[in-house]
Amino acid sequence: MMSDVVDLRLEPPVATIRLIGEIIDAQMVDGVSRALDAAEAAGAHVAVLEGSATVFCLGADVCAPAAGSRAPADPDALYGLWLRLSRGPFVSVAHARGRVNAGGVGFVAACDIAIADAGAEFSLSELLFGLQPACVAPFLIRRVGAQRAHFLTLSTLPITAAQALAFGLVDMAENDSAVPLRRLLTRLRRLSRAGVVRYKSYRATLDSLPETARAGAVAANREMFGDPAIVSALDRFARTGMFPWED
Repeated sequence: MMSDVVDLRLEPPVATIRLIGEIIDAQMVDGVSRALDAAEAAGAHVAVLEGSATVFCLGADVCAPAAGSRAPADPDALYGLWLRLSRGPFVSVAHARGRVNAGGVGFVAACDIAIADAGAEFSLSELLFGLQPACVAPFLIRRVGAQRAHFLTLSTLPITAAQALAFGLVDMAENDSAVPLRRLLTRLRRLSRAGVVRYKSYRATLDSLPETARAGAVAANREMFGDPAIVSALDRFARTGMFPWED
């Protein structure tokens, strides 16, 4: 299955979903959701999510209204997709190479396991535009803890793959990330689908944050994108490339 935003390769029990588009929009969310549908229908119990060798995912297109691009992703639909990666009846694996920004970090944090190339770089740039990573936060806090998520949000500083490994954002990081990925998949292929389903169902009972935070996260996302000052600043950035603090 292939579209202009998502490519699916099925080799049961493994499904590899490649993000062709770098920006999260409605079409990407729908494409990944459909790919997961096909993977589950084929009996896959492992879903690998990856981007290109240089960009995993850059997050939502904050310039979409001015640039006339495709429809932005509905925050509730995107949050639901991340919940599915977190809670679904499969082992979700993020294979991150290159740049990982904003909602891209959300995809990584939502997955069960994350592997990074040594050259990968992770950042939350939202506050530079007066935004906040409202939907990312519950998944990121679950992965790295409240203070590290707080630091990444407030500093907006990019971190290396080695730092992401130390933070707990990724579980493995090597110069050639294909090597640990192959090693991991050799083990995951041996798991039974029934065993994965039972464990993931039990795991969900131990951590309720993503579910309980959903309504507030989505509401916060919609509120900030409805703020005229933020919309104006994003429009200005799209037209001029100037950040809000620049004259």
